[in-house]
Amino acid sequence: MKSIIAFAGSNSKNSINKKLAVYTSSLIENVNIQILDLNDYDLPIYGIDYEKEHGIPKSAKSFLDNIKSSDGIILSLAEHNGAYATAFKNIFDWISRIESKTFYGKPMLLMATSPGARGGASVLSIAQDRFPRHDAHIIESFSLPTFGTNFLEGKIVNEELNSELKNKVEIFKAAL
Repeated sequence: MKSIIAFAGSNSKNSINKKLAVYTSSLIENVNIQILDLNDYDLPIYGIDYEKEHGIPKSAKSFLDNIKSSDGIILSLAEHNGAYATAFKNIFDWISRIESKTFYGKPMLLMATSPGARGGASVLSIAQDRFPRHDAHIIESFSLPTFGTNFLEGKIVNEELNSELKNKVEIFKAAL
């Protein structure tokens, strides 16, 4: 059976991106789903001096092992000031010190959501440009605008957006 990891590029305990990633993973049947939480990977802020003195933390290795052992990745990125959230950027920096091709060519469904009308468009653009250089195989991307209006009671309530996501999920699943 195929295995997928799903996570948010956020360390918020009430992350709207985690809610979107969890919902999206629930749309995929007959696969093992592992939900990751960046809060479970305690890491110091990346710095070359720290790395030289202490080496690479076990948490970074563990996170990368989850990517390596999966068959696919569902990732919903939080957008902070138009870019990655610090917690995601930090873990990304650490795992790239272990393996520069951090995503191992795994099929990826890349997403973002935000309270605003752009739905994390800026961070999606950054990731779509950057991640392929780290061997991400982005199958589809999805932006959910205005989270508080379009996502209620654990699901997307805007039928057009929900249908769009379901179509992208099917394409992603076919790539596994």
